[in-house]
Amino acid sequence: MRKNTLLAIIAILLSLTSVAQQKKTVSKKMPATSPKASTAAGELVYTQFCVSCHLPDGGGVENLNPPLIKTTYINGDKTRLITTILNGMSQVEINGERYNNVMPAFNYLTDKQVADVLTYVRNSFGNKKPAVTVTDVKPVRIKLGK
Repeated sequence: MRKNTLLAIIAILLSLTSVAQQKKTVSKKMPATSPKASTAAGELVYTQFCVSCHLPDGGGVENLNPPLIKTTYINGDKTRLITTILNGMSQVEINGERYNNVMPAFNYLTDKQVADVLTYVRNSFGNKKPAVTVTDVKPVRIKLGK
């Protein structure tokens, strides 16, 4: 009876070790967040925090909130976009148009939320730009002290 109990314990330990090794292998092979997953998560952030000013179609509001559709601002420098999310902005000219509404700072969003929403915006509304990653956001937040 003792021998059977010992064999059962060994079998359980081996199976647990095997499961742990499989999880380790899977996590190494799969990226933490794919651009597709980041875009989907970003759409949720956009819906919660951005849609009221920039509208569901990204068109913005004339003279108040800039559009997100194929502007040089959205399709340009990632650092500038990250800074805008973390600091907010006001009185800005984009593609020759002046926008006067104040965009509040969203520095309470996590690095992942910032990366996700910018990835969403840069890949929606006719935009096709590389993803923004947490690795892009972190140094900007540190530099800004946010």
